Amino acid sequence: LNLIIPAGKKVALVGLSGSGKTSTLSLLMRFFQPQKGEVLIDDKNIVEYSLKSLRENISLVTQETLLFNDTIEANIKYGKLDSSKDEIIKASKEAGAFEFINELPEKFDTIVGESGIKLSGGQRQRIAIARAFLKNAPILLLDEATSSLDSVNEKNIQNSINYLMKNRTSLIISHRLSSIEDSDLIYLLDKGKIIAQGNHHELLKNSDLYATLHLKAKLENEN
Repeated sequence: LNLIIPAGKKVALVGLSGSGKTSTLSLLMRFFQPQKGEVLIDDKNIVEYSLKSLRENISLVTQETLLFNDTIEANIKYGKLDSSKDEIIKASKEAGAFEFINELPEKFDTIVGESGIKLSGGQRQRIAIARAFLKNAPILLLDEATSSLDSVNEKNIQNSINYLMKNRTSLIISHRLSSIEDSDLIYLLDKGKIIAQGNHHELLKNSDLYATLHLKAKLENEN
Protein backbone atom coordinates (compact mmCIF):
# COMPACT_ATOMS: atom_id res chain seq x y z
CA LEU A 1 0.00 0.00 0.00
CA ASN A 2 1.49 3.32 -1.04
CA LEU A 3 -0.66 6.44 -0.94
CA ILE A 4 -0.07 10.17 -0.74
CA ILE A 5 -2.48 12.60 0.93
CA PRO A 6 -1.63 16.11 -0.33
CA ALA A 7 -1.73 18.88 2.26
CA GLY A 8 -4.96 20.89 2.27
CA LYS A 9 -6.78 18.46 -0.04
CA LYS A 10 -9.87 16.29 0.35
CA VAL A 11 -8.94 12.64 -0.16
CA ALA A 12 -11.34 9.69 0.03
CA LEU A 13 -10.86 5.97 0.58
CA VAL A 14 -13.52 3.72 -0.94
CA GLY A 15 -13.90 -0.02 -1.36
CA LEU A 16 -15.81 -3.07 -0.21
CA SER A 17 -15.98 -4.00 3.49
CA GLY A 18 -12.69 -5.47 4.65
CA SER A 19 -10.59 -3.68 2.04
CA GLY A 20 -8.47 -1.86 4.66
CA LYS A 21 -10.02 1.61 4.83
CA THR A 22 -10.45 1.89 8.60
CA SER A 23 -7.13 0.13 9.18
CA THR A 24 -5.44 2.93 7.22
CA LEU A 25 -6.95 5.54 9.56
CA SER A 26 -5.93 3.47 12.58
CA LEU A 27 -2.33 3.45 11.35
CA LEU A 28 -2.41 7.25 10.98
CA MET A 29 -3.66 7.62 14.56
CA ARG A 30 -1.13 5.03 15.82
CA PHE A 31 -3.85 2.84 17.27
CA PHE A 32 -1.49 0.13 16.07
CA GLN A 33 1.94 0.08 14.43
CA PRO A 34 2.69 -1.06 10.86
CA GLN A 35 4.49 -4.39 10.67
CA LYS A 36 6.37 -3.13 7.64
CA GLY A 37 6.90 0.25 6.02
CA GLU A 38 6.31 3.66 7.56
CA VAL A 39 3.76 6.45 7.82
CA LEU A 40 5.04 9.98 7.24
CA ILE A 41 3.60 13.39 8.03
CA ASP A 42 5.60 16.27 6.53
CA ASP A 43 8.30 13.74 5.55
CA LYS A 44 8.77 12.69 9.19
CA ASN A 45 7.93 9.20 10.48
CA ILE A 46 4.99 9.48 12.86
CA VAL A 47 6.78 7.31 15.45
CA GLU A 48 9.14 10.29 15.92
CA TYR A 49 6.23 12.43 17.12
CA SER A 50 4.90 11.96 20.64
CA LEU A 51 1.42 10.41 20.73
CA LYS A 52 0.16 13.61 22.36
CA SER A 53 1.60 15.81 19.61
CA LEU A 54 0.36 13.52 16.83
CA ARG A 55 -3.20 13.28 18.13
CA GLU A 56 -3.41 16.98 19.00
CA ASN A 57 -3.01 17.66 15.28
CA ILE A 58 -5.65 15.18 14.10
CA SER A 59 -9.43 15.32 14.55
CA LEU A 60 -11.28 12.03 14.19
CA VAL A 61 -15.05 11.78 13.63
CA THR A 62 -16.44 8.25 13.37
CA GLN A 63 -19.79 6.56 12.91
CA GLU A 64 -19.89 5.64 16.61
CA THR A 65 -19.68 8.93 18.50
CA LEU A 66 -17.98 8.62 21.88
CA LEU A 67 -19.89 10.73 24.40
CA PHE A 68 -19.50 10.70 28.16
CA ASN A 69 -22.26 10.75 30.78
CA ASP A 70 -21.69 14.45 31.35
CA THR A 71 -23.00 17.79 30.10
CA ILE A 72 -23.12 18.80 26.45
CA GLU A 73 -20.61 21.53 27.25
CA ALA A 74 -18.15 19.06 28.78
CA ASN A 75 -18.51 16.69 25.83
CA ILE A 76 -17.73 19.44 23.32
CA LYS A 77 -14.92 20.79 25.51
CA TYR A 78 -13.23 17.38 25.33
CA GLY A 79 -11.91 18.55 21.94
CA LYS A 80 -9.89 21.32 23.64
CA LEU A 81 -9.86 21.19 27.42
CA ASP A 82 -8.69 24.78 27.97
CA SER A 83 -11.41 26.31 25.76
CA SER A 84 -13.69 29.12 26.92
CA LYS A 85 -17.50 29.08 26.92
CA ASP A 86 -17.49 31.50 23.98
CA GLU A 87 -15.29 29.11 21.97
CA ILE A 88 -17.64 26.20 22.79
CA ILE A 89 -20.67 28.21 21.67
CA LYS A 90 -18.89 29.23 18.45
CA ALA A 91 -17.99 25.58 17.69
CA SER A 92 -21.58 24.46 18.33
CA LYS A 93 -22.86 27.09 15.90
CA GLU A 94 -20.34 26.03 13.23
CA ALA A 95 -21.44 22.41 13.66
CA GLY A 96 -25.13 23.30 13.42
CA ALA A 97 -25.66 22.11 17.01
CA PHE A 98 -26.42 25.40 18.75
CA GLU A 99 -30.09 25.48 17.75
CA PHE A 100 -31.06 22.11 19.24
CA ILE A 101 -28.87 22.70 22.32
CA ASN A 102 -30.57 26.02 22.98
CA GLU A 103 -34.01 24.37 22.81
CA LEU A 104 -33.15 21.94 25.63
CA PRO A 105 -34.32 22.98 29.14
CA GLU A 106 -30.77 22.83 30.55
CA LYS A 107 -29.12 23.94 27.29
CA PHE A 108 -25.33 23.35 27.49
CA ASP A 109 -25.74 21.93 31.02
CA THR A 110 -27.89 19.04 29.70
CA ILE A 111 -26.59 15.64 30.82
CA VAL A 112 -26.41 13.44 27.70
CA GLY A 113 -26.50 10.05 29.45
CA GLU A 114 -24.24 7.04 28.96
CA SER A 115 -22.84 7.16 25.40
CA GLY A 116 -25.20 10.09 24.69
CA ILE A 117 -28.32 7.92 24.95
CA LYS A 118 -30.54 10.94 25.74
CA LEU A 119 -29.70 12.49 22.35
CA SER A 120 -30.69 11.41 18.85
CA GLY A 121 -28.12 10.04 16.41
CA GLY A 122 -28.02 13.34 14.51
CA GLN A 123 -27.57 15.33 17.72
CA ARG A 124 -24.70 13.08 18.84
CA GLN A 125 -22.97 13.53 15.49
CA ARG A 126 -23.29 17.32 15.72
CA ILE A 127 -21.68 17.22 19.17
CA ALA A 128 -18.81 15.20 17.67
CA ILE A 129 -18.44 17.69 14.82
CA ALA A 130 -18.56 20.62 17.28
CA ARG A 131 -15.76 18.92 19.18
CA ALA A 132 -13.72 18.76 15.96
CA PHE A 133 -14.40 22.45 15.19
CA LEU A 134 -13.24 23.35 18.70
CA LYS A 135 -10.08 21.27 18.38
CA ASN A 136 -9.28 23.01 15.08
CA ALA A 137 -6.67 20.42 14.09
CA PRO A 138 -5.04 20.72 10.64
CA ILE A 139 -5.75 17.06 9.77
CA LEU A 140 -9.29 15.68 9.71
CA LEU A 141 -10.23 11.98 9.54
CA LEU A 142 -13.85 11.00 8.86
CA ASP A 143 -14.86 7.35 9.10
CA GLU A 144 -18.46 6.81 7.95
CA ALA A 145 -19.39 9.92 9.94
CA THR A 146 -22.93 10.13 8.48
CA SER A 147 -23.72 6.48 7.68
CA SER A 148 -26.06 5.90 10.63
CA LEU A 149 -28.26 8.92 9.82
CA ASP A 150 -31.41 9.27 7.75
CA SER A 151 -31.14 11.17 4.45
CA VAL A 152 -32.47 14.46 5.87
CA ASN A 153 -30.09 14.47 8.83
CA GLU A 154 -27.23 13.32 6.62
CA LYS A 155 -27.69 16.22 4.21
CA ASN A 156 -27.73 18.79 7.03
CA ILE A 157 -24.72 17.32 8.80
CA GLN A 158 -22.84 16.96 5.50
CA ASN A 159 -23.07 20.76 5.15
CA SER A 160 -21.40 21.13 8.56
CA ILE A 161 -18.71 18.61 7.58
CA ASN A 162 -18.03 20.42 4.30
CA TYR A 163 -17.50 23.63 6.27
CA LEU A 164 -15.23 21.79 8.72
CA MET A 165 -13.06 20.46 5.87
CA LYS A 166 -12.22 23.92 4.51
CA ASN A 167 -8.46 24.61 4.57
CA ARG A 168 -7.70 21.24 6.16
CA THR A 169 -6.09 18.02 5.02
CA SER A 170 -9.06 15.63 5.03
CA LEU A 171 -9.18 11.86 4.67
CA ILE A 172 -12.69 10.47 4.33
CA ILE A 173 -14.23 7.01 4.37
CA SER A 174 -17.83 6.80 3.21
CA HIS A 175 -19.90 4.14 1.48
CA ARG A 176 -22.27 6.92 0.39
CA LEU A 177 -20.22 7.97 -2.60
CA SER A 178 -22.31 11.10 -3.20
CA SER A 179 -20.50 12.68 -0.24
CA ILE A 180 -17.04 12.12 -1.72
CA GLU A 181 -17.65 12.84 -5.42
CA ASP A 182 -16.02 16.27 -5.11
CA SER A 183 -12.83 14.86 -3.52
CA ASP A 184 -9.56 16.03 -5.01
CA LEU A 185 -8.35 12.43 -5.02
CA ILE A 186 -10.06 9.08 -4.45
CA TYR A 187 -8.24 5.82 -3.71
CA LEU A 188 -10.09 2.58 -4.44
CA LEU A 189 -8.96 -0.21 -2.12
CA ASP A 190 -9.45 -3.95 -2.47
CA LYS A 191 -8.01 -6.49 0.00
CA GLY A 192 -5.48 -4.00 1.34
CA LYS A 193 -4.23 -2.83 -2.03
CA ILE A 194 -4.91 0.29 -4.09
CA ILE A 195 -6.39 -0.91 -7.36
CA ALA A 196 -7.33 2.49 -8.81
CA GLN A 197 -6.98 6.19 -8.06
CA GLY A 198 -8.12 9.48 -9.53
CA ASN A 199 -11.03 11.87 -9.23
CA HIS A 200 -14.67 10.76 -9.39
CA HIS A 201 -15.06 11.14 -13.15
CA GLU A 202 -11.77 9.38 -13.92
CA LEU A 203 -12.69 6.41 -11.74
CA LEU A 204 -16.18 6.13 -13.22
CA LYS A 205 -14.58 5.82 -16.63
CA ASN A 206 -11.60 3.64 -15.73
CA SER A 207 -12.74 1.34 -12.89
CA ASP A 208 -15.55 -1.20 -13.20
CA LEU A 209 -15.55 -1.76 -9.41
CA TYR A 210 -15.89 1.96 -8.67
CA ALA A 211 -18.70 2.28 -11.23
CA THR A 212 -20.48 -0.67 -9.59
CA LEU A 213 -20.08 0.81 -6.09
CA HIS A 214 -21.33 4.18 -7.36
CA LEU A 215 -24.42 2.62 -8.96
CA LYS A 216 -25.16 0.61 -5.80
CA ALA A 217 -24.84 3.74 -3.62
CA LYS A 218 -27.07 5.69 -5.99
CA LEU A 219 -29.79 3.03 -5.87
CA GLU A 220 -29.61 2.86 -2.06
CA ASN A 221 -29.93 6.64 -1.87
CA GLU A 222 -33.02 6.60 -4.12
CA ASN A 223 -34.65 3.96 -1.93
